[in-house]
Amino acid sequence: MASPAAAGPGAALPPSAARRDFYWLRSFIAGGVFSTLCAVPKKEGYLGLYKGNGAMMIRIFPYGAIQFMAFDQYKKVIKKQFGISGHVHRLMAGSMAGITAVICTYPLDMVRVRLAFQVKGEHKYMGIIHAFKMIYTKEGGFSGFYRGLMPTVVGMAPYAGFSFFTFGTLKSIGLAQAPNLLGRPSLDNPDVLVLKTHVNLLCGGIAGAIAQTISYPLDVTRRRMQLGAVLPDSEKCLTMVQTLKYVYQQHGIRRGLYRGLSLNYIRCIPSQAVAFTTYELMKQFLCLN
Repeated sequence: MASPAAAGPGAALPPSAARRDFYWLRSFIAGGVFSTLCAVPKKEGYLGLYKGNGAMMIRIFPYGAIQFMAFDQYKKVIKKQFGISGHVHRLMAGSMAGITAVICTYPLDMVRVRLAFQVKGEHKYMGIIHAFKMIYTKEGGFSGFYRGLMPTVVGMAPYAGFSFFTFGTLKSIGLAQAPNLLGRPSLDNPDVLVLKTHVNLLCGGIAGAIAQTISYPLDVTRRRMQLGAVLPDSEKCLTMVQTLKYVYQQHGIRRGLYRGLSLNYIRCIPSQAVAFTTYELMKQFLCLN
């Protein structure tokens, strides 16, 4: 999306262009999953569906590694230092792991959002490196990379916490109530029961759906704050509380705080299902059970 900065030093974007792009964005977001999937290729070609994917791929490797490693470490620390175990320590360790991972990889998430938001023919950022340079020079140095961090951290705590909590709880209940139906011996330790692959996928998907539903309003807040100056109403979305109030007052709950949730289910459920299944399989391959 074009902004004054994109037009050159001291240049101002014509109000008509700003309004046109803004209203196109609003109709784009509000249209629903399938209409959006049709609208993007028409306006930007099929490659428009993959804008920001490079930064996403670079981010996802360290994000996943840090999150699952931190979860195991936090779980041990919480159990050893505080004597807390069972469901509660999964919730606590998952929240802390999610916060750790998001803080470490947040600048890449910022760049991904900016690249994905651009409209064909009005590119402000020419690529990942250029986006890093522009944000650093135009938006206050390193602090520009962490715009919207607070709602992300606040939203990540319940999201990651309930993801790990739900998956761990479903796993424990499944293996306790129907070990022969849902479980099998671990590849690295036959004395340990693990979930079958398809059951892992199901539990991971359910965990992702529940966590996404709980934390989604804060995810909407994060995205609006990350977009920053490229939105015409950015001055009304400077803090987490301001943004939540503004979105609620302008659009309500369903079309505001939960706008785009169906699309996030389509993305999040298989993503979490595969993530947890891969995590469980890698623990067996690395003999960690």
